Amino acid sequence: MTTLVLAAHGSRDPRFAATMERITHGVRIRLPGVDVRLGYLDLNSPSVAGVLAGCTGRVMVAPLLLSNAFHSKVDLPAIVSDACAANPDIEVRQLPPLGDDPRIVSALIGRLDQAGIRATDGVVLTAVGSSDPTADEAVRARAAELAVRLRTPLVQTVFATRLGRDHSDLHQALRSLRRGGARRVVVSPYFLSAGLLTERVDAAVDHLAPGSLIAGPIGAHPDLIDVVCDRFRGATMASPAPFSAFR
Repeated sequence: MTTLVLAAHGSRDPRFAATMERITHGVRIRLPGVDVRLGYLDLNSPSVAGVLAGCTGRVMVAPLLLSNAFHSKVDLPAIVSDACAANPDIEVRQLPPLGDDPRIVSALIGRLDQAGIRATDGVVLTAVGSSDPTADEAVRARAAELAVRLRTPLVQTVFATRLGRDHSDLHQALRSLRRGGARRVVVSPYFLSAGLLTERVDAAVDHLAPGSLIAGPIGAHPDLIDVVCDRFRGATMASPAPFSAFR
């Protein structure tokens, strides 16, 4: 049997861990008979390293991460490599992060629908922001996909870690939406969970554009659960070779 380890970032905000538990519960329901475990890269317990230390046999590690940046490119592979070196009884494959699947955009649209988006609204897609420029470009690509799916040009991207004291990027995004004819602003968090960064953006939007709507984060949306489960199934079916090839 192949064990599935869900690797989440971690946060001091208790809402984050609660959301990751809901995602894990959803995956377990969709994958009956699979040993599904949850670990964190930082700030929460158990750690991914600790979870892997308790595994034997074949293991798939699925990052609960939206961007292919430091944590998925460097941090998590190092943890997997160390786990394999320390434990000869496991064979581990790391799956890609979640953000490039079109169903993640479907999840964003689902949250926007729940918030009450209208055709005349402009959307601010908010994301963390990364030191890796390719990760930020991927977020902008998701925003472009969102605009196509919503059939509107009124979608702007703002990175929460770059708001600054003057909120210049947010000011510019809001001006662009208003010039484009947006009658109201809706915030679409490209986040798995609410937390300090989402609250920072929400507060700034409330101040600069009173009456805006704030959609919920992606969370344990069924489309996200589908992505995790389908990638696990696909990787398991496509891996007839020994897992040692992926260590």
